[in-house]
Amino acid sequence: MGKIFSTIKENSVSIYRVLIFLTAIAIVVYILPREGKFPYEYSKGKPWKHEMLIAPFDFPVYKSQQELQKERDSILANFRPYFVFDTLKGIEQIHRALLDIENKKEELTKNYPFLEQQTKGNDSTVWYLLKNTLERELTSVYSKGLIHLPETYEDADDAFELILIRNNFAEPSGLSEFHNYQRAYQQISLMLFRQLRDASDVEDIRLDNLISDLQLNKYLEPNIKYDAERTSREREAVLKNISLTSGVVLSGQKIIDTGEIVDEKTAKILDSLKKEYESSLGGGSGYYFILLGQVLLTFLFLTMIYLFLFYFRRDVYNNLLSITFILLMFIGMLLLVRLSRLFEFFPLYIIPFAILPIIIRTFFESRLAFFMHVITILMAAFFTRNSFEFVYMEVPVGLIAIFSLFRMVRREQLVRTSIFIVLTYSAFYSALAILQEGNLKNIDISLYGQFLINGALVFLAYPLIYIFEKAFGFISDVTLVELSDTNHPLLRRLAEKAPGSFQHSLQVGNLAQEAVYKIGGNPLLVRAGAMYHDIGKIVSPIFFTENQNTGFNPHANLDLEKSAQSIIQHIENGVKIARKHKLPEQIIDFIRTHQGTTKARFFYNSYKNEHPGEEPDETKFTYPGPTPFTKETAILMMADAVEAASRSLKTFSDEEIEKVVENIINSQIEENQFVNAPITFREITQVKEVFKQKLKNIYHARIEYPEVKSEVKTSEHNEPQTPPDKPDE
Repeated sequence: MGKIFSTIKENSVSIYRVLIFLTAIAIVVYILPREGKFPYEYSKGKPWKHEMLIAPFDFPVYKSQQELQKERDSILANFRPYFVFDTLKGIEQIHRALLDIENKKEELTKNYPFLEQQTKGNDSTVWYLLKNTLERELTSVYSKGLIHLPETYEDADDAFELILIRNNFAEPSGLSEFHNYQRAYQQISLMLFRQLRDASDVEDIRLDNLISDLQLNKYLEPNIKYDAERTSREREAVLKNISLTSGVVLSGQKIIDTGEIVDEKTAKILDSLKKEYESSLGGGSGYYFILLGQVLLTFLFLTMIYLFLFYFRRDVYNNLLSITFILLMFIGMLLLVRLSRLFEFFPLYIIPFAILPIIIRTFFESRLAFFMHVITILMAAFFTRNSFEFVYMEVPVGLIAIFSLFRMVRREQLVRTSIFIVLTYSAFYSALAILQEGNLKNIDISLYGQFLINGALVFLAYPLIYIFEKAFGFISDVTLVELSDTNHPLLRRLAEKAPGSFQHSLQVGNLAQEAVYKIGGNPLLVRAGAMYHDIGKIVSPIFFTENQNTGFNPHANLDLEKSAQSIIQHIENGVKIARKHKLPEQIIDFIRTHQGTTKARFFYNSYKNEHPGEEPDETKFTYPGPTPFTKETAILMMADAVEAASRSLKTFSDEEIEKVVENIINSQIEENQFVNAPITFREITQVKEVFKQKLKNIYHARIEYPEVKSEVKTSEHNEPQTPPDKPDE
């Protein structure tokens, strides 16, 4: 049992890796729809390439989305909303109006004494005529109906029709049959004015003031109201009654023969057959066969990813976090495709598939990004209705995204990529549509809108990169550019406390970056690593010769072993400072590896010279390591040693520069400093040539300026004239 546990522990990384892939397979299979796959590929406007197709069973011909939408629009245009007639509302308002008038009688008769006079017919007073007329006109208005339209129908004209529910009986009515606020107020006020003027000799202006004081608008409330719930219910019922089919194809009926063009009518029949065929396979025993096929298919695709990482990206293969991230991106895209299949408001072509290659390219490299993009598109094709068209459009988009965003160091690069993606979608769709349709009339303009949305969603890559950096410990080119900025607080501190080390770091960065450009790698990473590789010298800058500008050497008072330890200590100090300031682990790797397991050679050789025949304790003179394990860290180690050695040259001839570069790097090779780094001897030779040329350019010979042998003539003011500046060559 103990042996089993020991074996499991030794192979824990491999076991976890396999479990990650098996989990990914299970999730993808769960996402996939339980439908079979139609065995024929076809495109509208192109010849049928298969044998004669006979209907294998009876099936309905489904209407296209355009047909259904047109039918819905037509029904909704003719749909009449529901309104309810409230009989009690009128009675309440009439009663309230008469009560208010009676309560205000004393005030009104005081202000308008003519109200107590007899009418011209002497049958009653003007006051009772006022009350009777008001009651009669309010009754007339509420009997006919006072309607209020909601905002949805506020622009309706008199031709507008509705369904009026009155006494539980619904009947169609026109809007012109009812009163609105304006018409009701005008009718009541006008009738009051006419009746009172005919019954008395009062001036018109006095009657207008009386009617205004009555505040008739208080008694006008709609008794015909919009029934939103009933309207919505009836609208849904009408829409549900729309037939989804427009005919039936009988079993044994010929659908299409080889070579015939797939026209619009035939395409609709084929789409219907495909839908029925795929859904029919999902039931009974067919469900389990479909599930088995999906498991096998997903297993094969994930195995391809596994083998690609194993053979071509072993660094990613060995990093469980990197594998998890890549598979999460893969699954995330498939989830979006699944959502697109479930919801009509989320069309397929607004999904920004280009985000996957952009982000993977940012953290890894182009080859892996394109491989994962192709695998994702091929898997996603099983969700789509026209797999050929989908793959045909998405693969070029991924390529364009990778080409146009080789290194994302500025935000405007993402804008440019977004534009290229929209143009690529539009160009390939236009070409495919013209090829299939044979004209421009049937091109779906709405798809171009989806392409624009897709391009806009590509901007999500920017915040996602930041999130994934923090979650998975990755580092992007944008972050590397920010870290390389000499205004970074930590670099400012290095420049202030150890100016010599800061200048040394700048020169090392220049050398290393040129070498990476020559043999390949990440130049931004190596430059950022160079800027921070000696950050540990901040703790005791005076112990390093490049910072000793006062003539004081602290090593004079220390024994050689302690001096060596004070120098070696800058590695550990650098790692502590970097972690305290939360620098990425990729940058800390440069701090840890830039001296590898070499020795503090000056103090080691001095000790051997002072103690002949005595073997020194090499651990006290040896850097802790590890040795470089990436191409970038190996190049930085070479550049660091070469730049430091070049400062000790007494003459800067080409021969001396070439000699120091060869000796330094060959010594590192002999000490096995590059055995763990993926760098070849050919690449090391190329690095040497770059260093030699760069150092020659830095320390190139300058011409000697001649001395002035005669006195400089003076001006008329007897002031010496300053000779013109000489160019610095």
